[in-house]
Amino acid sequence: MAWTILMPGRTIFGRGAADTAPELISGLGRRILLVRGSAPGADRLEAALSARAEVLTLRHHGEPDLPALTAALDRARPFAPDVIVAIGGGSVLDLGKALAALVPSSRDPLDHLEVVGRGLPLDQAPLPLVAIPTTAGTGAEATRNAVIGVPEHARKVSLRDDRMIPDVALVDPALTDHSPRAVTLASGLDAVVQVIEPYLSSRATPFTDALCRAAIPQGLAALRRLMEAEDPAARDALAHVSLTGGIALSNAGLGAVHGLAGVLGGRHPAPHGALCGRLLVPVLRANRAALTANGHSTDRIDEITAMIARTFSTSPDKALETLDTWATNNGLPDLATLCVTPLDPQATARDAAASSSMKANPVPVSEDTLAAILDAA
Repeated sequence: MAWTILMPGRTIFGRGAADTAPELISGLGRRILLVRGSAPGADRLEAALSARAEVLTLRHHGEPDLPALTAALDRARPFAPDVIVAIGGGSVLDLGKALAALVPSSRDPLDHLEVVGRGLPLDQAPLPLVAIPTTAGTGAEATRNAVIGVPEHARKVSLRDDRMIPDVALVDPALTDHSPRAVTLASGLDAVVQVIEPYLSSRATPFTDALCRAAIPQGLAALRRLMEAEDPAARDALAHVSLTGGIALSNAGLGAVHGLAGVLGGRHPAPHGALCGRLLVPVLRANRAALTANGHSTDRIDEITAMIARTFSTSPDKALETLDTWATNNGLPDLATLCVTPLDPQATARDAAASSSMKANPVPVSEDTLAAILDAA
């Protein structure tokens, strides 16, 4: 079997890595579009870049949608940046990646969006992009897509191109220190899911297996520790797992957790990571049942269950229930609470079944099964 390995052009990882950012970025161009969130590290970077180059700053809060992307393009295109820098959580990185892809494009953004648009390839190469995460979760610093909400269709869909993987991924775990507890839990569960789903994926390779097999227990242990106390070593580990997940999903895809979470996130203003965390256990149970029913091996799910059991000092047969209870006890809401308007399980399942993430699920699952997962969550 042959495969292509997709990953950032250059990755700088470690505490203090952000200190190298101003010199590195100013060497890429004199006109810098800075897309940023509210983290203190973004304040320092903006000041340092402004002393070296011409900077246009776009502040962004919340998950990016098509109106926000269009407004940002209207500001960014006349500025004609040489390089785009995105510093923030996964949503900020996604907006920065979308801008890097679309500022040079002559087409309407919908021409390039999947599912609700035409899904056309980019007609121009993206601008150089430096991605600096301030949360450990989505791994967007290493992925080839940007997730954009389309309110008109109540969907979240991807803008996708292999060239959208950032030119530089600068991962400094110190930027995640003292993140709020709820953010740490939700984003950390997303990071864990994003090494579990590529490991179970129908498109898994020996490369992604090697990444994920080590990262799954690492992420579980780090997240458990961070729910007990602030710990720099656990922050380092979770940032590493997040980066690993981004690389793994770019190469092996995801599965039903993200297939459902993408649809739910387009219909309800719920944090993506919290949705993924709440869906993980019922999806693992449903996938085990589907694999068994179709005569396939459950060895990989059994392996993951054993990893969870070791992390939480329980038996494999109680591992999934223990993980679900632990997440609830640490403040993760159930699906009914996350989705502030009533769920439509059948409609959500129908749309999730057609999502790109479902293509890599380890086994096909029916719309009725997806609806049952929603009920269980």
